[in-house]
Amino acid sequence: MSDENLSYEQARTELASVVERLEQGGGSLEESLALWERGEKLADVCQRWLDGARERIEAARAARPGD
Repeated sequence: MSDENLSYEQARTELASVVERLEQGGGSLEESLALWERGEKLADVCQRWLDGARERIEAARAARPGD
């Protein structure tokens, strides 16, 4: 599954796993860098979902009658 098709929950869960693996250490520098890069991509996916949710909330609030 491509990163664009990940749900927020899937990306967040994988990101938490990446962070846990990085915190445990023990891997090579190359492995750590690959995990870091993966974490950055996952964080971007999560941020896009959150930004989209914020936009939807703001649009719903703006569309309320009487405001």
